[in-house]
Amino acid sequence: MDKRGIPYVWGGTSDRGYDCSGLMLRAYEKAGIELPRTAREQYGAFDRKIDWDRLKPGDLVFFSGLGHVGMISKPGYMVHAPHSGDVVKEEKLSSWRRQAFVGAVRPDPKGVRQWAELREQRREPVPASLTATL
Repeated sequence: MDKRGIPYVWGGTSDRGYDCSGLMLRAYEKAGIELPRTAREQYGAFDRKIDWDRLKPGDLVFFSGLGHVGMISKPGYMVHAPHSGDVVKEEKLSSWRRQAFVGAVRPDPKGVRQWAELREQRREPVPASLTATL
């Protein structure tokens, strides 16, 4: 919440400016939880999804085909970095937001560790002994 008023900057992850996922990245980093960089990756990092009716402060909420993320700040509100020309702010969750809602996650250290393990597995080179046959 102390980042309110800082300008939106595409790709931003600092007090010079934040984009939506950069703001979430830094907020959770302060809590000791490492998140992936983009909204799509942040959503995909957790198997357990949270329904609209079960949102709690701290939940990450995703909208518009995973193109935007915010964090529930209190019941019925979220904090986010909306778009170019705007600033980090708290906003009431409107009916328009409800229609654009894709899903939500409740980040926890266990979930992020699982995501990190999967990421590392994907980076490992394919063993040389594997060959394809036709």
